[in-house]
Amino acid sequence: MSHVAAPPPAGPVPFARENSLKLLKDMLRIRRMEEKCAELYGAGKIRGFLHLYIGEEAVATGAMHALARGDNVVATYREHGHALLKGVTMDRIMAEMFGKKEGCSRGRGGSMHLFDAAARFYGGNAIVGGGLPLATGLALAAKMRGEERLTACFFGEGAMAEGAFHESINLAGLWKLPVAFFCENNLYAMGTAIERSESQTDLCAKAASYGVEAFSVDGMDVVAAYEGAKRAREKALADGPVFLEFRTYRFRAHSMFDPELYRDKAEVEQWKARGPIHTFTARLKAQGDLTEERFLELDAQVEAEVGRAVAFAEAAGWEPVEDLTRDVYAP
Repeated sequence: MSHVAAPPPAGPVPFARENSLKLLKDMLRIRRMEEKCAELYGAGKIRGFLHLYIGEEAVATGAMHALARGDNVVATYREHGHALLKGVTMDRIMAEMFGKKEGCSRGRGGSMHLFDAAARFYGGNAIVGGGLPLATGLALAAKMRGEERLTACFFGEGAMAEGAFHESINLAGLWKLPVAFFCENNLYAMGTAIERSESQTDLCAKAASYGVEAFSVDGMDVVAAYEGAKRAREKALADGPVFLEFRTYRFRAHSMFDPELYRDKAEVEQWKARGPIHTFTARLKAQGDLTEERFLELDAQVEAEVGRAVAFAEAAGWEPVEDLTRDVYAP
């Protein structure tokens, strides 16, 4: 089954130059960190499961820049970029990937379970749809406390076939909770085309049936992602839950174990022409806000940050055997 890509994002970027460069740098930070993680996985330094976000960087970048520092974020197991831009340092993310005790989850969670309460980043959830009830609960808590705080919940379109999605959005709509449901629709969930798993492929229609505002944006365009997330945040804080579909595409397989037999290589290459980093770079160059020299300078800064994070993870320690039962509850 083939999903034809639309023309690449184009046109002027409506942001100040420095803001645009921050968006570009953050997309590069996600991309270079994950490329290094794939390399380290191949070398046996990172083990277990690893789900890469490569190709989808515009969604996390645009959305995180639209959120406030005090907002809550709940994500899926493809959450490295979300955690990084929410304020979890690359050092602690990389140490967690290595399973080291200096990691953000003390090395106990790994790739799928990044967590940092201080940054208000509540996972990293390995269960499909598992973050949705958590997000509804966090939004309920904020409303009961009278806080001006959004909860943003990221999930894939595959989660919309789970009961947890329907239960969560139903309660959020019923109680008018300040939550934004951010659906990253990459068309294939784990490895099944959306037409083969969803009887209603208009995801906004499905969400709107619960009485919430629902709309879509181009998730390959960081400008559209930012503007959509900003609109969703304002609406959710004022009137209750909003559903936002980011139409996006992952360039890599579902996980490092995925043979990727469910889509054509030609389709992947077609979507790469819509890659969020190079199309945004081209737009900035076209309007004189970026030179190739400045791009290479930003990329070098990012590569240096990645190098420092790897060195930190390599030097970090393993949790001692004596801590094996730490934080383990037993009646």
